[in-house]
Amino acid sequence: MARLPGPLLCGALLGLVCMTAPGRAVEVRVPAEPLSAPVGKTAELTCTYSTSVTDSFALEWSFVQLGKPISASTPILYFTNGQLYPTGSKAKRASLLQNPPTGGVATLKLADVHPSDTGTYLCQVNNPPDFYTNGLGLVNLTVLAPPSGPRCSQTGDTSVGGSAALRCSSSEGAPRPVYNWVRLGSLPTPPPGSMVQDEVSGQLILTNLSRASSGTYRCVATNQMGSASCELTLSVTERTPPLLGLRSKPLGWPILAMGSWRSPPLPPL
Repeated sequence: MARLPGPLLCGALLGLVCMTAPGRAVEVRVPAEPLSAPVGKTAELTCTYSTSVTDSFALEWSFVQLGKPISASTPILYFTNGQLYPTGSKAKRASLLQNPPTGGVATLKLADVHPSDTGTYLCQVNNPPDFYTNGLGLVNLTVLAPPSGPRCSQTGDTSVGGSAALRCSSSEGAPRPVYNWVRLGSLPTPPPGSMVQDEVSGQLILTNLSRASSGTYRCVATNQMGSASCELTLSVTERTPPLLGLRSKPLGWPILAMGSWRSPPLPPL
């Protein structure tokens, strides 16, 4: 009698479906908390894994910008067939903490980080025939940078009694900067409630303007990495009085009507 293989024998004798034992699972581990690094420094994005490394082992690091789906990620480097292949715009700045990364450590080093490096990094380990359970890890990185030079602007009615809005905004800076407006010089303190500012949006609202509201205003953008400022000069002008009606002309002046003129009637004799 021919001998049946184990799974077939199991099914024949017990009426059960027997499965071969699965390979070892790929397990990738990354920090749960977001990482941060100052601009210009080197960031280390920790990634470790457990698997039975074989000739088919492959590692890939990729990157996706904030606000974009994971499917839009672009590769940074590959490790496959025993060789490391940096690629893309970060190729010259990307390396591995351990090369070759076959000892369970796949940490990425990114030198001279820029604000544009802020985003999500994907550490993916592929090692057939090991089965996937968690072969992908996501690491969020924020590059800390001081605020860029803000831009100051103003809108509104800058005449006496009017209201104006002063605005201030930096295009770069992480963490997001806060804004503070101050008026320069030793001018009288404005009445309470006539100056209201929002530190998040960088807007300063001035109401019930007077000539004393004129002057130079400075906005300072600040975060933990530094500060930057801009200034503008506000000039409050007297309100223009409404135009008066035209005065009637003295009797005897020519009267203009329908594109022609005529003299007033002569008095009776």
